[in-house]
Amino acid sequence: MRPSPTIFTIVGLFFSAYSLFAQILPKSGEVTLKTSTGTLSGTLALPPLSSDAVPLIVMISGSGPTDRDGNSLALQGKNNSLKMLAEECAKSGIASLRYDKRGVGASKNAMAKEDDLRFEDYVRDAKEWVRQYRMDKRFGKIIVLGHSEGSLIGMLAAREEFANGFISLAGTGFPADEVIKKQLSAQPIPDGFKNEIFAKLDSIKRGLTVRDVQPMLMSLFRPSVQPYMHSWMRYNPQTEMAGLLVPSLIVQGTTDIQVGREDAEALVKAQKTSRLAMIENMNHVLKIDKKKDMMAQMQGSYQDSALPLAPEFVKVVVEFVKGFQR
Repeated sequence: MRPSPTIFTIVGLFFSAYSLFAQILPKSGEVTLKTSTGTLSGTLALPPLSSDAVPLIVMISGSGPTDRDGNSLALQGKNNSLKMLAEECAKSGIASLRYDKRGVGASKNAMAKEDDLRFEDYVRDAKEWVRQYRMDKRFGKIIVLGHSEGSLIGMLAAREEFANGFISLAGTGFPADEVIKKQLSAQPIPDGFKNEIFAKLDSIKRGLTVRDVQPMLMSLFRPSVQPYMHSWMRYNPQTEMAGLLVPSLIVQGTTDIQVGREDAEALVKAQKTSRLAMIENMNHVLKIDKKKDMMAQMQGSYQDSALPLAPEFVKVVVEFVKGFQR
């Protein structure tokens, strides 16, 4: 028996509607966000097809020239920490969006001059990414995840865009100037030189321009980056965390050479309903590394894409996000 014209019509309408729907929704893979100063690029990682809306994690990378995958352009090798996390989440039915910050990677042209960059620009970008996917019916709850400096960016974006949850990975619990001072204090730097650096940090926090910078300090105090540093120092993560009234997960590794247990505990104290997950022997790039020497880690796990993520870390993140589906 030949199929009736009615069936052909229904099938044709179905595929026409599907084609139109597929063109409207961003596909898995490379995606973009148009901003007033240029286009940002990211990667949308989707789990296998599901009849139900799946949770979406918006991932924000750390400070400096760190790309969507968690790799710093200042290092020769790659650790691929955020890329690996996205892949693990997809296996568990969780979608994710990770992106290059303005001025980095494929989003390089979205920042014309370093002098013009402010911390609030990063927050605005994160908010716009959340907004872009809020109405996408493939996704249910939206969870903002920030790594390192991205933790503070994520707090602000999650609160202002009414995200359903927040995850901090190795996020600092203190203002940027205090964090920098602490990191420098752990280095074998002569006291006189260290005091000079601290005085410059204090001046920038007050909104003053630091001049007569020695060549060896240009990476930290170059004139073009000082406005950004001032805007960053204005925020106290504990204050921002206290104002974030959504379920939150604070993750910290015990062998992190950049951020410590006290940072995680400060964030949890600020928002007492948040959950703290201390991962034994996990370092700043979210991998198992028992070495406590900075150079040893940076020359090893920081550049080792073959080294997997800390298993317990992946487990606690997946469990937290899957909890939004129950």
